[in-house]
Amino acid sequence: MPEVSSSEVVAGIDVGKDALVVALTSGQIKTFENSKSGRSDLVKWLTAAAPVRIVLEATGGYERLIYAALGAAELPAVVVQPAQARHFAKAMGKLEKTDAIDAVMLAEFGRAIRPEVRKVPSEKAMELNFLSTRYDQLIDMVRIEKTRLKQAPNDAIKSNIQEHIAYLERNKDKVADEIDALIAQSTKWTTDSKILRSVKGVGPVLTRTLIALLPELGTLSRQKITKLAGLAPISRDSGSSSGKRFISGGRADVRSKLYMSVVASLRCDGMVKDCYTRLRAAGKPVKVALIACMRKLLTLLNALLRKQRPFQNPVPQT
Repeated sequence: MPEVSSSEVVAGIDVGKDALVVALTSGQIKTFENSKSGRSDLVKWLTAAAPVRIVLEATGGYERLIYAALGAAELPAVVVQPAQARHFAKAMGKLEKTDAIDAVMLAEFGRAIRPEVRKVPSEKAMELNFLSTRYDQLIDMVRIEKTRLKQAPNDAIKSNIQEHIAYLERNKDKVADEIDALIAQSTKWTTDSKILRSVKGVGPVLTRTLIALLPELGTLSRQKITKLAGLAPISRDSGSSSGKRFISGGRADVRSKLYMSVVASLRCDGMVKDCYTRLRAAGKPVKVALIACMRKLLTLLNALLRKQRPFQNPVPQT
């Protein structure tokens, strides 16, 4: 991996609810309001600074607007996981934590690690991502309320909870319709949706999730896409000992939907059930077999989208 030239500038942005603290590896630190005008001023400032990479942390959604603004200005922005940046800071001996220090460490992280910069999603893609996240939030709220319903001590409280569940269910269906309508506006998304649904076991929920939360599907190698989803086996070997492989990180929302799709697919004949049956017959534990099926399904879908053709036998090579 080539090193970043000392003359090249890397920027780090600590994203807060109200403020955006920016640090450059050249030593400058500046604070902007996290508002429309503040984001505009920040984009202009960074455009003049011409950094080769701009690193932000994922902060529960607060980073989305500035990330979109940087992408619209064609600036090389990349979002990293907070754990990555924090581990890097600790390795550098920075135990203190302030907004300015975090921005500086993100810039240094960008210079040392050089995370891959991908194309920033469009405004419509950002909206689709938000709607998909909102759909999952509503599902979680329905699940929590159903648990409370079982624990309700009297009919009055049960009635109140049931009304709230019905309200959440209506909103969940409304958001699903909005996602489908947004997908229908895009020729690419509509085509991708048909290709994904051509595989037995891939339903509307998984399809929406993959299009909204894994837009890289079909553009990366099988190794990179499984790693991005958190399904790549991680080694844990040392010396002569060999530990069990495990999975970690990645996009949990995507992984959970793949899991549910695989479990549902076991009820009917098809590629997933055949793969699971073969692995269990070979003595693989249930969890290992399920994860392997998730990985197989994901790499198949990745190949289909890359080739832009629906599922058929024999399976296209990945």
